[in-house]
Amino acid sequence: MTRYYPVSLALEDRPCVVLGGGPLAVEKMHGLLRAGARVTVIAAQAEAEIRVAAVEGRVAVVERDYLPGDLEGAWLTIDASGRDDINAASRREAEDRRVLLNVVDRAQFCDWIAPAIVHRGPLQVAVSTSGESPFLASALRRRLEQDLGEEWEPFVRLVGELRRLLREKRAPMKRQEAVYARLLRSDVRRLLREGEEEQALALAEEIMRAPHRGRVWLVGAGPGGADLLTLAARDALAHADVVLHDALVEPEVLRLVRQGARVVDVGKRAGGRRVAQERINALLLEAARAGEEVVRLKGGDPFVFARGGEEAAFLAEAGVEVRVIPGVSSATAAPALAGIPLTMRGVASSVAFVTAQGAGSAKADLGRLAAEVDTLVVLMALEGLADTARRLAEVLGGARPAAVVAGAGTKRQQVVRGDLATISALCSAAEVAAPATLVVGDVVAATAAQPRAAAV
Repeated sequence: MTRYYPVSLALEDRPCVVLGGGPLAVEKMHGLLRAGARVTVIAAQAEAEIRVAAVEGRVAVVERDYLPGDLEGAWLTIDASGRDDINAASRREAEDRRVLLNVVDRAQFCDWIAPAIVHRGPLQVAVSTSGESPFLASALRRRLEQDLGEEWEPFVRLVGELRRLLREKRAPMKRQEAVYARLLRSDVRRLLREGEEEQALALAEEIMRAPHRGRVWLVGAGPGGADLLTLAARDALAHADVVLHDALVEPEVLRLVRQGARVVDVGKRAGGRRVAQERINALLLEAARAGEEVVRLKGGDPFVFARGGEEAAFLAEAGVEVRVIPGVSSATAAPALAGIPLTMRGVASSVAFVTAQGAGSAKADLGRLAAEVDTLVVLMALEGLADTARRLAEVLGGARPAAVVAGAGTKRQQVVRGDLATISALCSAAEVAAPATLVVGDVVAATAAQPRAAAV
């Protein structure tokens, strides 16, 4: 495989030639024009777009097929003719005249290859597979175009303007970089996306002037795999200075944290050492007051049996800004990934969620909740599963269908189906490991299929 050195060429006012007049030639013509090149198209038959560009004076057109000598004076050439004879002849002339040549879809004839490009004004992201698969490069470009919305063009221009101001003021490089980082983590891009340009500019100027105040993001890590994270959660991890995470957050999720950020495990597994909630609160407050962007990363959703509400209230009382990014809760995700709908027409029309851990009123009323709903979902169910199943069986009967979903959304996902009388023993035999969710109700028996977790 040919190895390439990626570069961005300055083509402003440089003479460039396109051979061919079909759709590919049109595409290449537009790309060169965007770069400011002086373009000549050589083709016996040219698409209407090329002829219109010629009438408008944006390109020159030679209405015949390529002839040797046509590359004289060219700085760069693209052969989009699709003809073997022209490909071979243009290759020979390019070598003789030292003209940089690209022959479309003929990598062996190329001095350079054109990457798939995402254009956002001054921002250009190029994707190349070194000629191995232009299709994959285009597919990745389309994905990046979705991630990098149209707001990135005015955002890049705005950052450029502020950069020039900071340099005029001779701001130290460390301060400049701090401003750029804050702009990237701020609401400026959101405001630009929503068309609020004046508000975006005002916020950017405030960021440039004012000392930075830290804030805390309460982020849901979802039930397991990184592919179930929200886009907002990924963005928060990419810009965080420090991440305080639960013990059950998957390593593949933590790999999304930006390089250089501090990552602190403040969770516990069953039977392990516990980090007191007061200590977690103190760490969050200390980091925020130091001006850092803090992510408190919690499994599932931060406001579903995760003490997110307590942390938000504590931080708000201390005067710290708190943002919440909801996550896909294990309460709904674990059953779904196991193919168990929580409600189903003719089978179940009500559902309740409870945790098996702690001594709260929900645990004390486990039997009452089970009797009042069609489907009961018990989170953190593995520790004390035998006792939980026994208590439920006293109300619902031992034959009530039950399932345990462990490691939902990860490669180690397990689904154990049975009933309240047998589920604990079945899980022991299967060596099920935490985290695990218990689902009780007729929906367990009504659906035997177990779909695979969605993955990107």
